[in-house]
Amino acid sequence: MHKTSNIHHPSSSPIKNIIFDFGGVVMDWDQRYFYKDYFKDDEKLEYFLGNIATNEWNAEQDRGRTLKEGTEILLNQFPDWEKEIRAFYDNWTTMLRGDIPENVEVLRKLEHSKYQLFGLTNWSHETFPYALANYDFFKIFKGKIVVSGEEKLIKPDPKIWEVLMERYHIKAEESVFIDDNAKNIEVAKSLGFICVHITPTSNLEKELRDLGLNF
Repeated sequence: MHKTSNIHHPSSSPIKNIIFDFGGVVMDWDQRYFYKDYFKDDEKLEYFLGNIATNEWNAEQDRGRTLKEGTEILLNQFPDWEKEIRAFYDNWTTMLRGDIPENVEVLRKLEHSKYQLFGLTNWSHETFPYALANYDFFKIFKGKIVVSGEEKLIKPDPKIWEVLMERYHIKAEESVFIDDNAKNIEVAKSLGFICVHITPTSNLEKELRDLGLNF
């Protein structure tokens, strides 16, 4: 059954802008897509991702640290895991399984609507160009994408939303922000954005229409 509790609409201002997060919203990326076959051992896999190539470590590359530097830091800390560590960015494209079709379909429907479309993503500036080159729907944003690795800021730091608002002259209360990360949603709400929290059971098109959007 569809729940509408994932929608937060604090304002009666007309909605003019729709801002998409990418990973977990339009792109399906997970380290396990590569390492599951690599390790063929769930316990070892979870140990490696939980203690060595952690989300916190990966987030620093999203914040602008180079892949080379990130890799060297882990190699110094965990020399016994050299092969596994080097495999991370050598096989990054395998971790990017593909798009999330039902949400990309919504994005395509919005392309010719009256709403301005933006991207706000935590993504390394070195790996994002691969996604741009291989998935044509990114062109729908017409370059209006704020990438954390280029800004040296990552969500949920409020400053990255400020970069987006200042660069494109948009107001939070006139903007819908879509993300799968609860902490990012919380911060966006505090800044005045109308929010749609994507979960595995979300129907993005219905949630946007429930907000009164016509497309």
